[in-house]
Amino acid sequence: MRRKPDVSFDPFGLDAIEPIDADPAEDLDWDDEEEGETQEAAPPSRRRQWIKRGLQAFLLFFILCVAWLAVTAPLSKSLEPIAPPRITLLTADGQPIARNGAIVEKPVKIALLPAHVKQAFIAIEDRRFYSHWGIDPRGVARAMWNNLFGSGTQGASTITQQLAKFTFLTADRTYTRKAREALIAFWLEAWLTKDEILERYLSNAYFGENLYGLRAASLHYYFRQPEKLTLAQAATLAGLVQAPSRLAPTRNPKAAAKRAQLVLGAMADMEFITEAKAKATGAAPTDVRPTRALPTGTYFADWAMPYARDDVAAGYGEQKVTTTLDSRLQAAARAAVGQETLGGAQVALVAMRPSGEVVAMLGGRSYKSSSFNRATQARRQPGSTFKLFVYLAALEAGMSPDTLIDDTPITEGAYRPKNYGDIYRGKVSMRQAFARSSNVATVRLFQKVGPAAVIRVARRLGVRSPLTQDESLALGSSGVTLLELTSAYAALSADRWPVKPRPIAAEEQGLVANLLNGPSRFDGDDRVAMLDMLEAVIKEGTGRAARLNIKAYGKTGTSQQSRDALFVGFAGDLVVGVWVGKDDNTPLKTVTGGGMPARIWRNFMARAIKGAAPLPKVKPQPKKPAPDPEGPILPMDLPEIPDIPIDVSNGKVGLDENQNVRIQADIGGFPLDLRVGKDGVTLGDGTPQKPPAKR
Repeated sequence: MRRKPDVSFDPFGLDAIEPIDADPAEDLDWDDEEEGETQEAAPPSRRRQWIKRGLQAFLLFFILCVAWLAVTAPLSKSLEPIAPPRITLLTADGQPIARNGAIVEKPVKIALLPAHVKQAFIAIEDRRFYSHWGIDPRGVARAMWNNLFGSGTQGASTITQQLAKFTFLTADRTYTRKAREALIAFWLEAWLTKDEILERYLSNAYFGENLYGLRAASLHYYFRQPEKLTLAQAATLAGLVQAPSRLAPTRNPKAAAKRAQLVLGAMADMEFITEAKAKATGAAPTDVRPTRALPTGTYFADWAMPYARDDVAAGYGEQKVTTTLDSRLQAAARAAVGQETLGGAQVALVAMRPSGEVVAMLGGRSYKSSSFNRATQARRQPGSTFKLFVYLAALEAGMSPDTLIDDTPITEGAYRPKNYGDIYRGKVSMRQAFARSSNVATVRLFQKVGPAAVIRVARRLGVRSPLTQDESLALGSSGVTLLELTSAYAALSADRWPVKPRPIAAEEQGLVANLLNGPSRFDGDDRVAMLDMLEAVIKEGTGRAARLNIKAYGKTGTSQQSRDALFVGFAGDLVVGVWVGKDDNTPLKTVTGGGMPARIWRNFMARAIKGAAPLPKVKPQPKKPAPDPEGPILPMDLPEIPDIPIDVSNGKVGLDENQNVRIQADIGGFPLDLRVGKDGVTLGDGTPQKPPAKR
């Protein structure tokens, strides 16, 4: 009796074979068990079973890989630029201030390109592009032979593999990456037509000088759209892809021309053009048009660019983002800093609206000399500007500006701070202590409210830098950035917290969003009390150099040994922080927060806010009597002059223009004109009279 061979589970149908009747003599796979009995099929050989199972496992693995690629490498990604497109930042009034990112233009369409454009790329990059399935076995074999027995290394990536590499993968030269590249290439070939693959490749390839895509390269090097490229220009651009930096025609025209001839020769080999045409085609001269150069970075632009990239949608071409920077206020910041002699010091300035919109920013004296932004990146000791949080915590604990504190030396404990100049005032109010920036009084307040309360207030107002919990925190021993410190003062100005600094205007929240995620507000009495103390700093305290012709609020700060000097405050609708210090953290000579930083703050505010400039001091000038065109002034309040005991007719007494007494009379027919003053007695014509001789 004949039995069927075992048929195991086979999801791919390799073992689904029905038994057949055959002549035992012709069927070598059947054995005779007994004479007269029907023949039965023998079980398959072990080798055949392993081959089938191996194929099954490979196919299953391949399906899983394709499914994994479908999830982790979506096809739509191959349409996106491989580098972030160029972004131009604009001021609030539309003036361009910085440009950064790759130069990417809109994608090309194969149907609209001249035939010689796509032929040039196929000839030099992938001759069997239209016949392979994403991987070229002949190219792989040739590259392996050359790498094993040749003098150098040679790649075998097809155009599909290159698209897979720079769209989905990194440029690491590892076997794992090459395996993933091959899988993605198969996947792209399965889902896209050849022309679609070529379109995406040409729209994303790198052409040097920060140019991505054929259109961007064509416009940059030849000032024409890719649909109008000549044969010579197409050959140059196709040759450029291999080594964009080395073969750029603007940098190395000889090497670019030599490479272009190689491309033309490859086109002739594939019979895209004739040999004569290839030899007759000369080098393509570049046509690079001058453009208005914008800086790729400034202090503000470096800080704003990540926000701008998050704000724009992914796509091709240049994108413009309007920022909050005010060109007039930025110029005012530079002018205010320029009025001071900084010596070897650096300076930083941040100006923002109470909403947090930054309108001016200086991160140092010169971006060209140093791009390190001291307004956003440097964590420096804030000195007494940190006292804002201590006094706010004291107000929330129930104290008031009139609460008395000891302003006397601290003689107990490990931490014994001193006042500036060793000046102590005994019992003072909180207002006086804050205005005069008393260190010992502030430390005593800190001891009363505790470090947790002070840190809690600082965090609420937006300080994110690490803060110590020892008593030195009261005097600003923990480093913070000028940006977050200015934001904290902005919260007090806006009467809401926290204030998040931003370079792009935020969309106004709706009623529901405000109810759910709206800002928190200060207790009314606490805020009024804090404003009162901040105003006292400028009116009668350490910030007198920051006085304006309008209400102003602020605080000075000087760190230990004058390594940092600050002034932070607000007036009108501006909140401004100024820092002066040295990058190597060495002490400043004779610079305190109430000096140079306060003056810079005042000079900026005077330019920024109309009517804020302090009125000039005018010295009173003595009034000069207006001359009488008709002669001497006849005073009406002179004492009565007695009669002269001689015959005087037509007499007149008065003051002349020099305040001399003038007597005019007619004595016995003789005219008399005398002047009596500090120089003695003179005749009317100015001749001095000698006193009579003694007898």
